[in-house]
Amino acid sequence: MMTHSFEVLIVGSGLAGLTTALHLAEQRRVGIITKRKLLDGASDWAQGGIAAVLAADDSIEAHVQDTLIAGAGLCDETVTRHVVTRGREMIQWLIDQGVPFTRDAAQETGFHLTREGGHSQRRVIHAADATGHAVQTTLVERVKSHPNITLLEEHIAIDLITDAKLNQAGRRCYGLYALDKLNGHVVTLAANFTVLASGGTGKVYLYTTNPDVATGDGVAMGWRAGCRVANMEFIQFHPTCLYHPHAKSFLITEAVRGEGGLLKLPDGTRFMPEHDVRAELAPRDVVARAIDFEMKKRGLDCVYLDISHQPAAFVREHFPTIYERCLALGIDITRQPIPVVPAAHYSCGGVLTDLQARTALDGLYAVGEVACTGLHGANRLASNSLLECLVFGRAAAQDILTRQVTVAPALPAWDESRVTDADEEIVISHNWDELRRFMWDYVGIVRTNKRLERALRRIELLNEEINEYYRNFRISNDLLELRNLVLTAELIVRCAVARHESRGLHFSRDYPNLLPRAENTVLTP
Repeated sequence: MMTHSFEVLIVGSGLAGLTTALHLAEQRRVGIITKRKLLDGASDWAQGGIAAVLAADDSIEAHVQDTLIAGAGLCDETVTRHVVTRGREMIQWLIDQGVPFTRDAAQETGFHLTREGGHSQRRVIHAADATGHAVQTTLVERVKSHPNITLLEEHIAIDLITDAKLNQAGRRCYGLYALDKLNGHVVTLAANFTVLASGGTGKVYLYTTNPDVATGDGVAMGWRAGCRVANMEFIQFHPTCLYHPHAKSFLITEAVRGEGGLLKLPDGTRFMPEHDVRAELAPRDVVARAIDFEMKKRGLDCVYLDISHQPAAFVREHFPTIYERCLALGIDITRQPIPVVPAAHYSCGGVLTDLQARTALDGLYAVGEVACTGLHGANRLASNSLLECLVFGRAAAQDILTRQVTVAPALPAWDESRVTDADEEIVISHNWDELRRFMWDYVGIVRTNKRLERALRRIELLNEEINEYYRNFRISNDLLELRNLVLTAELIVRCAVARHESRGLHFSRDYPNLLPRAENTVLTP
């Protein structure tokens, strides 16, 4: 049984995790575990960009107000100002790392800024339409070359090691157990401080823009360890995911609408002006519900996003990744509209944290999509998520650097003495498919009490099967992900059941109105 010890252990290799690691590495020994390769997370897929106040005609107040409006009254204004006021310095940090943002000599900033839904100004800095990839590849090179950072790829976290697991009083985290997928062995990873940066929960739904690794691992592990979670009902469905049988989870960035793209019915008629005065530039929840409404009303498989009225050179320059991907599928977006559908995109809730990214468990931090910081409220404003990763990644590192490194207690090895090899694994794939389908049908863009009750009953049955499987058979990557997904689904539904109103991303036919006071939905283990 292998044991590795670190001063700080980071779970996940997205922007939040890498930012935390690079701000720590000069003074701490850091370990990063990631369940596939370093670039296999959602950050690498981010197309649009990072929202920050950079232009002279923009202001902190405008960005704050845009965020508060999108968040439907549920954003924490103190947190929002904390994040927004740090935007410029975090963008400068990325520039200093070498991130190749798209230049524009005509602008006083020297960079091209685009505008996305819900923003009152052009403030989204980007690297063409592959911002996440540009940022991630730059930071990955920094991480790989740093002598104080150890990388453990192909390792999936199983559970946090806490005082409760050690049968002693206290509420502290000492690291975690992880499955080394290359040899099938469980390793013990001891750490003075552990940072959950494991991303979101999109794979709990049948249709998602997320990569396969987005299985709610950090939220599930945090909950099992005794952390509170909040606002899990607020799942952002991105309005425009490419609809094509050979296009898995391919997002069409918000910036296409920001640069003039129009949503149309199959006959070429626009429909967004009938749903909102902001039309295509309305916040994502409004646009997603409008598309869902039109598809269900008219029996459509998809709607269309048309930017072909823009000059072909403009389209190819601003959206090269989308242009090439669509062209490979036989769609020339300079001449044809893009077939799109909504898909699960982002979780606004997660493990509850403070301004230093601390959770309720001593020694445990959470940054990025796994966390609920109070920034997003009931609906995330476009391109605020990468900014949140940067600000809270640095905040977690700064807080950890103020704390004393102590000698951790001896941690027990993983016990496999009472389990056997699984006799058949078809149960896992069947349960995975069932979960994602009923979550899409019952806990999707529009919800009802009856649908949520049906989802809870099915989750109870799945939980029984999976827990029995977990107790009796050796663990595998698929089993661990399914175990985490089912728990995450339960938390999403429990939060949705508790909210007796429609606010932001949570829309209930049984409770179509807003309550007079906005309250967070907080669950305690």
